[in-house]
Amino acid sequence: MRGVDDPHQMTDLPTSLRERLAARFAASRPELVAHTVADEGHTHKVLLRYPDGEAIEVVLMLYPRRATVCISTQAGCAMGCPFCATGQAGFRRQLTAGEVVRQVVVVDAALRSGELGGTDLPAGAPDHVTNVVFMGMGEPLANLEATLATVRWLHDPDGFNLSARGITVSTVGLVPGIRRLAELGLPLTLAVSLHAADDRLRDHLVPINRSHPLAELEEAVRDYRETTNRRVTIEWCLIGEVNDSHEQADRLATIARRLRAHVNVIPMNPTPGVQWKEPSRGRTRAFMDRLEERGAAATLRDTRGRDADAACGQLLASYTLGGGSRLPVAVGAAERVETVASP
Repeated sequence: MRGVDDPHQMTDLPTSLRERLAARFAASRPELVAHTVADEGHTHKVLLRYPDGEAIEVVLMLYPRRATVCISTQAGCAMGCPFCATGQAGFRRQLTAGEVVRQVVVVDAALRSGELGGTDLPAGAPDHVTNVVFMGMGEPLANLEATLATVRWLHDPDGFNLSARGITVSTVGLVPGIRRLAELGLPLTLAVSLHAADDRLRDHLVPINRSHPLAELEEAVRDYRETTNRRVTIEWCLIGEVNDSHEQADRLATIARRLRAHVNVIPMNPTPGVQWKEPSRGRTRAFMDRLEERGAAATLRDTRGRDADAACGQLLASYTLGGGSRLPVAVGAAERVETVASP
């Protein structure tokens, strides 16, 4: 992997082949329509639009000795989680494996060139992608074949040659996909977006729970850990006065202990078109303290790139609303959830 994205720059190939590749790639090459930078250059978010008009997001997060790219697997999402900006836009189409892979290649090429969008890279940041997380737009396990093909390419020594431990696949809980992922035999990190610790609330916050309720999901996650010997992560978007109660913390801690999972708590990033809010500092601290008291291993994640619209789907949401369009799933969703939210 040399970080070359433009066929014209592949000078070790014959000219005729380079021209054929360039002509073929031109039909599917995305256009960069928005680029935001935050955290003093440590967070970059780009919106890529394909020739058919569909747009997807890619986020690059830079740390000392680590460069993590967050990639998308679908244009939009069909999971319908009402607090998620991607879900509000609805599902439009699957991305091909090539379109998913290309996101990593584009970002890696920018890193290797020493700059991204004309912005110098922060001191200490690596000059190549070191970690890939499937946490962008879409549900990776709802586009399973493309996700599996991308994982294989990322790990293949003749592909991107990335350590399996540097790859994280996130899911809202598609049990068949979790089991297929385990069959790869790779120590990938599985991240489960839980967001509610009882079926009543989760049915509304994460509608796929109606097909794969918590008991079934827990069994699949437990089997995944036993098969891969890899600790699973529970993702929890903390929504003010919706899932930030002591009761939810207690239930979450119980699940985390049973699964020997680590909990990532992410305060909600306010999203255009949704009336929900981030939790107060007091309720956030109380939630984290409760998890600790109940013996759960948990981390409060920083909201990287808030001024760059870095929440999943948020740049697209801003772009879409700015053009005068609505986000259909958001309409009326908050009212439905508030009727079942824990006090």
